[in-house]
Amino acid sequence: MVVKHYQVIGRKQPTENEPTPQLYRMQIFAPNDVTARSRFWYFLHQYKKMKKTTGEILSVNQIFEKKPNTVKNFYVSLRYNSRSGTHNMYKEYRDTTLCGAVEQMYAELAGRHRARKESIQIIKTGTVAAKDLRRPTNIQFIDAGIKFPIQNRRPRASSRKYRSKFSATRPTTFAR
Repeated sequence: MVVKHYQVIGRKQPTENEPTPQLYRMQIFAPNDVTARSRFWYFLHQYKKMKKTTGEILSVNQIFEKKPNTVKNFYVSLRYNSRSGTHNMYKEYRDTTLCGAVEQMYAELAGRHRARKESIQIIKTGTVAAKDLRRPTNIQFIDAGIKFPIQNRRPRASSRKYRSKFSATRPTTFAR
């Protein structure tokens, strides 16, 4: 499932007693803007005495990654409800975008903890410097001289006219 990053700004509807109510801004991960609006009211109702019928949404903007081609270390602080109770977590992921890291988090929590997407509440997200990483799965990738050698190289003909359907010998696929 594709997750998008939205910024939703809303407030209580203006009245005669309160002509300029306070604005509330949330960053929400959702598949579309309709779901982002719904999650905004869900979370705002938990914190403030306000709901969709007494409020209004001023803007919904999708946030895009500034550098989607570079790998970064992201962290996600979250709370989720399991069968036995509510748990807080801190997770780290390596990805090119924050949305990709959130998708990894949803997949990991579904696999390891059987947590449904609806029961997960993302509290805070951000990037982590390489020196501040905590998890060993991410620390192993911060070496500047890390290499990923090709283990199984398949020889290919230089053009289509030299390609043959059958060969007298098996191909040599190991790297020399």
